[in-house]
Amino acid sequence: MQDQEIAREAESLSEEQKRLYRIRHSLAHVLAQAVLEYRPGAKLGFGPPVEHGFYYDFDLPEPIGEEDLPKIQKRMKKILRTREEFVRQEMGAEEAIRRTEEMGQPFKIEAAGDLRDKGVDVISFYTSGPFVDMCEGPHVANTGEIPADAFRLDSVAGAYWRGDEKNKMLTRIYGLAFFTKEELEGFIERRRLAMERDHRKLGRELDIFHIDESVGKGLPLWLPNGTVLRDEIEKLAMEYEFRYGYERVSSPHIAKEELYVLSGHLQHYKESMFPPMDYEDEEGKREVFYMKPMNCPHHHLIFRCRPRSYRDLPLRFAEYGTVYRFEKSGELAGLLRVRGMTMNDAHIYCTYDQAKEESIQVMKLYKELYDLFELEDYTVRFSTHDPANREKFHDNEPLWEASEKLLREALIEAGIVFEEGFGEAAFYGPKVDVQFKNLLGREETVSTVQLDYVAAEKFDLSYTDEHGADARPAVIHRAPLSVHERMLSFLIEHYGGAFPTWLAPIQVRLVTVNDDLLDYANRLKDRLRADFVRAEVDDLPHSFGKKIRNASTHKIPIVLVIGKREMEEGQVTVRRYRRKEQETVSFDAFREALLEEIRGRVHVKPDEDAPA
Repeated sequence: MQDQEIAREAESLSEEQKRLYRIRHSLAHVLAQAVLEYRPGAKLGFGPPVEHGFYYDFDLPEPIGEEDLPKIQKRMKKILRTREEFVRQEMGAEEAIRRTEEMGQPFKIEAAGDLRDKGVDVISFYTSGPFVDMCEGPHVANTGEIPADAFRLDSVAGAYWRGDEKNKMLTRIYGLAFFTKEELEGFIERRRLAMERDHRKLGRELDIFHIDESVGKGLPLWLPNGTVLRDEIEKLAMEYEFRYGYERVSSPHIAKEELYVLSGHLQHYKESMFPPMDYEDEEGKREVFYMKPMNCPHHHLIFRCRPRSYRDLPLRFAEYGTVYRFEKSGELAGLLRVRGMTMNDAHIYCTYDQAKEESIQVMKLYKELYDLFELEDYTVRFSTHDPANREKFHDNEPLWEASEKLLREALIEAGIVFEEGFGEAAFYGPKVDVQFKNLLGREETVSTVQLDYVAAEKFDLSYTDEHGADARPAVIHRAPLSVHERMLSFLIEHYGGAFPTWLAPIQVRLVTVNDDLLDYANRLKDRLRADFVRAEVDDLPHSFGKKIRNASTHKIPIVLVIGKREMEEGQVTVRRYRRKEQETVSFDAFREALLEEIRGRVHVKPDEDAPA
């Protein structure tokens, strides 16, 4: 990120955010000053503030490793105590180039030359003590405004100059910075927890998914444990959608080129689609097929395949449909961003008069599902159109006003707190995005509701109204549980891999005190599996203690311990994951309580102070 981009970004922040931004940007300069003292002759790249702190890129005469960071940090704190002022100086582009040449900083010379070639007439520099840097700002008034106990140098990495692999590899030093020491320590602890709960790490350890180069990047293979998670979430969605009046449909993974011309995907979305598949039949007729990027066009054709009456509406078509999107390699990240994904998709076809109530019911469904998963850290964003942007948004201002009013009222009546995003609507209508925060506070859009008044016209969708005339339906797109891949990346981290019993790949593991009791344990397992409980017996040649530890390592929610007394009295000793108390009950009583827990999708939480 170049200095002028940094300055533009800072302008959009709140006053508190701007203050933290200035602290982080100023710390980047203090870091560069300290490195120049520590490694004289270092060449400077760029040093911007970033989400949790700052970094600076260097071309070093001698390498710096993480073992050097405490020494550099000590120098930085010494600089802070001098209360050096940040003084801004502006000059013409040619003078700026001469100054960077005098400084002997080749990367700055190149950057100044680029600014001149782009027509930038004035270039600024900041001086703090002996340190001078070409920089647009903003900064604090002096180094004494930077809290010395609220930052920490964090790591060292490599980075190509200007992010281009054709350029020289520089050394990037990252730092963390906050307002207070408590905020810094809190972030470090949350990051530690996030690393422990990283879905990629737990995905390997708990045998949930695997990405193999032979299949391709962004195309996960779901292992048996991961497939259980997918199946249980899909079962959950089917049950809830059934109660809300949805009908399930299915559509193929590919379709002919003309469908995506009609939908507009090929005109507007082709870069995110997989390449075409050309086919020539035995008669020489050529057809072109594409992997489907979205389920919408297929559902529209299902609506259109037969005459519809106003008495049929609303029609709610739901599908866990697999779609394919050619995300760039650098944007792929575990399950969070993939190229093949299975979406909890649905489209509601209704009259305009029904659209508001249908939107309210969709949001109620969302809330029920989030409550079940105990997901609370999310925000709702209502995106509207920009009437001045005729290129992005279809030109029907009265329809935009009516649809935005409808969706805004639906949010209010559903009791949902939301913020508005002007100019962020889809091209065909307003939308609502639900954005979840991970442990580090980073937001990702998980769920969406979109009101579409364009699809009906484009696909010639119609129904016969109460007067016998043809009418266009409103279309609502919704996906409360996102795609399996993204939703499970959140749930794995949300639960830390310790899933509620109803969701867990293995719900019950039976562990015997000795091998003489294995036959009895297997009989109990068979009774549980007859009730569709995912139960297994640990019959590996390990000690009893190791079997208990293995169950904990694999985060099995319930372990049944069976000794001689339990067998003789028809009992089991119930141990739950990370709960101190255990109880001995009859097997029949345990079985009845377990089935009720699974049916009710109850989450028996670990003790807060129990060891992980």
